[in-house]
Parts: sequence; structure tokens; C-alpha cells
Amino acid sequence: LKQVKSVRPEERAKIAKQEAELIAKEDISRCEAIGEYGLSILKQLANKKSTSSEEKTLNILTHCNAGWLATVDWGTALAPIYKAHHAGLKIHVWVDETRPRNQGASLTAYELGCEGVPYTVIVDNAGGHLMQNGHIDVVIVGSDRTTSQGDVCNKIGTYLKALAAHDNSIPFYVALPSTTIDWSIDDGIKEVPIEHRSSSEVLQIQGQLPNGKIERVNLCPCEAKGFNPAFDITPARLITGLITDRGVAPANFSGLIDLYKNEK
Repeated sequence: LKQVKSVRPEERAKIAKQEAELIAKEDISRCEAIGEYGLSILKQLANKKSTSSEEKTLNILTHCNAGWLATVDWGTALAPIYKAHHAGLKIHVWVDETRPRNQGASLTAYELGCEGVPYTVIVDNAGGHLMQNGHIDVVIVGSDRTTSQGDVCNKIGTYLKALAAHDNSIPFYVALPSTTIDWSIDDGIKEVPIEHRSSSEVLQIQGQLPNGKIERVNLCPCEAKGFNPAFDITPARLITGLITDRGVAPANFSGLIDLYKNEK
């Protein structure tokens, strides 16, 4: 604050812009690093699949949007996917619609289309069925907040995908910048506050009409009540690994601490 006050008013906008540009560059660097570490995982899974199955395509499930629309560039959960696509890996993405805001059906689908990545949009509840029938090789999601013990707070529905992946022995990875680790929190379920959003997001749906106009329509009876928690907690025990800008870590305290072991 003292440093800001010492700057002349006419120079503050320039300094603020310079700082914003530095933050943006740092974000790009972190996300690209997540992509590189995630790419190594996808390469291993692709190599393993190519020797054990006639189907060579690596099928990845995502939930919500964690791509370049959510960050300055690359994204978090989508960064390994983009890296894999650029590296020539044969991949396909199952895109959860992610009700009620449909970030997957609109944002993730849009991004993947722009990048030329093959994808298919599915209703949220189809993920378990696809896992049971061998159509998903790995799940990668993002994280809005990660506890010191490796619990992950992410878009509502993430926990159910983790349960289904665990039941079907499918790797479940979370991609996140190390800056989302909250070292002050141990127990995600007990300590992370969950945002409750407007019930109208559940009771109504927004979409584009043939004429291009955006409209909102009712899905439920007018007297219906809705409940709309925006996030849920995925316990660390269900997570195969945390893909960060510092490396891939087990979802536990010691694993996260090890990411910083080389720092002075």
C-alpha cells in the first residue's frame, strides 16, 4: 500500500497494467506446465492401451470447464488434452454437460471444437454407464480449492464421477495450479464452505433459439422448489493424483509438501 501511495496518480494505471501482464504470463506458464505433466500421464495410458486393446483411441472424461476460457491460456484440466492433441495422440473427450449451468456443453465443447479435438457431449448421469462399459480410460477434472490433505472442491457432480471411476478402477486425476492449495484447511467436507446459487438455475434452462436469440424457459412446475449447491468435495482417497505446475503428486499432505522440497 505504501508503495502504491508513493507512485504518482498518472503512473498508477501503467504500473497496474504491467503487474496484470506479469500475472497473466505467470498463469500461462503454470497452466502449460500442468499440460506437460499431464501429457506424460496420457502418453503412458495411451501406450498401455495400445498394447492391450484393438481400440487405440484414449477416451478422457471431463467435468465442467477448466480450459482457456477459464484461465489466460491452456487451462488446467484441458491443458493435458491440448498437449496430447498437439503431440499427435489419438484422443476423444467425453464432455459432461455439467448441469445446471452447462459449462461443459457450451464452454468445453466450444473450446475443443476450436482446437480440433474430437469430443462428444453427454448428460451428466451417463458417465458411470460409460465407465462400466469400458468407454472411458481416464477422468481429468479441475479444482477450485484443494486442501492440505488433498481433498478437492470442484463443480457439483465431481464427487459422483470420482466414485464411479473408483468403482471401475479408472484413473481419476485433478489438474490444478499450486496456488489453489489452501494450506489452512485440512478437511474439505467439514471446512470448505459450499456456495448455494439461485434455484432458478435448476428450475429453468437457458439456450439459443434458431434465430440466435438467448432465452430462458421453465423446466419445472411454477410452484416447484429448487436446491442448487455449486460445488462438492471429492475426498483425497478417491483421487489417483494431483497434476500441478510443480509436478504430479499423490493426494495427501506429504505428496503436496514434496512439490516444494527443492525450494530454499
